[in-house]
Amino acid sequence: MVMRTHVMTAMAAAVLAVTTMAVQAQEGGARGPARRYLVPPTQEVAIRAGRLFDARTGTLRTNQIVLIRGQRIVEVGAGLRIPAGAHVIDLSSATVLPGMIDTHVHVNTGGDTPAERALIALTNAQIDLQAGFTTVLDMDSRGGFNTVDLRDAINAGLVAGPRMQVVGQSLNQRAGNYYPDNQSLRFLEGFTENKNVNSPWLARAAVREAKLHGVDWIKIYTTQDFVGSMYMWKPDATLVASPSLTSEEVDAIVDEAHRLGLRVACHTYGGEGMFSCLNAGVDAPNHLLELDEKGIKILLQKKLPFVVTLDDLIALEKGDLAATDGRNSRLRMAEQAFKRARAAGVPIVYGSGATSDAIPHGRQADQFKYYARWGMTPAEAIQTAYLPAAQMLNYGWVNHIGSLEKGKYADIIAVSGNPLQDVTEMERVRFVMKGGRVYRDDPGLESAP
Repeated sequence: MVMRTHVMTAMAAAVLAVTTMAVQAQEGGARGPARRYLVPPTQEVAIRAGRLFDARTGTLRTNQIVLIRGQRIVEVGAGLRIPAGAHVIDLSSATVLPGMIDTHVHVNTGGDTPAERALIALTNAQIDLQAGFTTVLDMDSRGGFNTVDLRDAINAGLVAGPRMQVVGQSLNQRAGNYYPDNQSLRFLEGFTENKNVNSPWLARAAVREAKLHGVDWIKIYTTQDFVGSMYMWKPDATLVASPSLTSEEVDAIVDEAHRLGLRVACHTYGGEGMFSCLNAGVDAPNHLLELDEKGIKILLQKKLPFVVTLDDLIALEKGDLAATDGRNSRLRMAEQAFKRARAAGVPIVYGSGATSDAIPHGRQADQFKYYARWGMTPAEAIQTAYLPAAQMLNYGWVNHIGSLEKGKYADIIAVSGNPLQDVTEMERVRFVMKGGRVYRDDPGLESAP
């Protein structure tokens, strides 16, 4: 049985107590947690889709019907018979797509107490859901394992939120990613975030500890992430890219994680740290600003994807510091890495880096237009948030999400226009269903009966 500290107990209690009381008040009961966010297995819904995006082919099919029973799709096609008594949602004038997948978010963005942090994390997760991201991969809770509790509360139907896979605390020793105590961002410094992963054997021990806390992923930092990035750049605006783990430690982490059924994500910009991740075969290489032909060759050999996070770079480009010290060149570096990888056939996986007000949750679909500017068609850009992302996730989730097909979860969104003509339509999601339950349905989107 996993032992939790009183801090984690407080975090979990904060989320569950507040949300359970709210649900009980709405449903008029107090005899236990109400699971109002799970639909009955016998519920039948039919969606009429004027245009339906096929995530496999990147094309639009017209006049489709999506039949749903309980949480899953039972059939998709034209001219299907709608069962008597099924609830019909008429989106004949809209474009219907699978729920999007964001493989790089941070839902913990502050708070002065464990309870406040837990509630802020819940709010950010719900903002992502409302924006059409029905699945997210949280890439570091930055101060504990409350994302494990949040994930479990969502799965149990106690609170609304997207499907989540989580890394909990990252293994970020010697990486200088310091959070001031007065910001209450490191409640559990004694756990994996501050572990002295100073040998392959201690690295394995840190992975096992994280596993005991219930995470789905391990995240490592192999390029130092200094405060405000102030020491990341040389005078010529090239990256310092200081490594923060040895290749032996990275190999041990990846091997131990895979042995335990976990996947590994790597934060790295370039240099020795990037190649230690790629050579070890991490499952989610992130950032890779200095990706070159040698790195691309390893990605192809090991059949690895590339998670291009842009929202953090977009925020820097807009910031006051960007124009003074060359940091805006990071977005140009990302563009070059993106183009090299795409030209070589490396799978591009959507991940935003959504974190805080500067890198806001709910607005991360702005990344698609950058993909389109850099050479992708709108369809190719949108596809990065579907099957490639689902394929990268743990536990074979590609069999359950990422496309609108028989047997998969009824995670469905809709926009009013045609995103293959204007990819910014993905920034204006107006209908959201997750697991057969509607979470957003803007007035005027549905056609008249």
